[in-house]
Amino acid sequence: MPFTHRMAGLAAVVAVPLGIAATSYALTEEPEAPRVPPAVRLTVTPTPDPAPSSVPPSASPGSPSATPSGTPSDSVVPGPSATGDDDDDDHE
Repeated sequence: MPFTHRMAGLAAVVAVPLGIAATSYALTEEPEAPRVPPAVRLTVTPTPDPAPSSVPPSASPGSPSATPSGTPSDSVVPGPSATGDDDDDDHE
C-alpha cells in the first residue's frame, strides 16, 4: 500500500507542472512577425552651430558647457590606470 501512495505522489509531482505548462502553451497566441519596411532611407539634417558667444541656458558662465565641442572622433578619453591602487571592490 505505501508503494502506491509513493507512485501517486510522484505522478502528481510530475503531472501537475506538466499540465500547467501544457495549458499555458495552449492558451498563448503566436506573436506576429515584425514588419520590416522594404527600404530604409537615412537622411541627415544639418544643425547650425551655436554662436561662440552664446551660453546654453542650463550652463552658468563658470561651469563647462553641456554640449560637447568637436566631433566624436576628435575626443580621446584616457583609459583607467593599470597601476592604480583601487582596491575598493576587493573583499578578502
